[in-house]
Amino acid sequence: MKKVIKIIMYITITILLGFGGWKAYDWVTGELEKEEQLLNEEKQLEEEAKGKIEEEDLEKFETKGLNPFGQQKAMNEMTDRYYQDYIHGMSHQKVRASEKWGFYEIHPDRIQWLLDGLEEVDLNHEDIYREILEKWAASDFSTIDDDHNAIWDLQGGTIGKATGILSPEEEEAYINKNK
Repeated sequence: MKKVIKIIMYITITILLGFGGWKAYDWVTGELEKEEQLLNEEKQLEEEAKGKIEEEDLEKFETKGLNPFGQQKAMNEMTDRYYQDYIHGMSHQKVRASEKWGFYEIHPDRIQWLLDGLEEVDLNHEDIYREILEKWAASDFSTIDDDHNAIWDLQGGTIGKATGILSPEEEEAYINKNK
C-alpha cells in the first residue's frame, strides 16, 4: 500500500511540475511576443519620424501623445541611449561621413524638447548633451562634426566618423534623399 501511495505521489508531482513548466514556458514566450510587438511598433513610429519633419508632423505626434521624434518615450523616461540616438541622428543632416545610420531632421522643437528633458532625468553624459544642444538651439552648427563624433564615441562607433561639415547644398540634398 505504501508503495502505491509513493508511486501516486511521484506521478502527481511529475504532472504538477510538467504543468508548471509548460505554463512558465507559455508565459515567457507570451511576454517575448509582446516585447517583440512593442519593438516593431516603435520601429514603425521611428521610420515615420525619420527624414524631413514638417509642422503638421509635429502636431500629429503631439496629438497622438508622442514626443517630437514620433516615439512614446516621455521626457522623464529618457536614457543616455535615447539622447545619443536622437542627437546622433540629427547631426547626420550636416556632417560628412562615410556611413550614416539613422536620420532625424534638426528642428528647434526637437532641440528644445531634449534640452527641457535634461531637467527631468539624470544622465551619465548630461554635460555633453547640454553643451551640444545649447549650441544648436543658438543655431551654432560650426562644430557639428565634433558634436557628432563625441556622440559617436559614446556609442562605440567604428565606422562613420564625421570628417567635415556639409555645404548648404549638400545638406539640402541629404534631407531630400532621406525624406
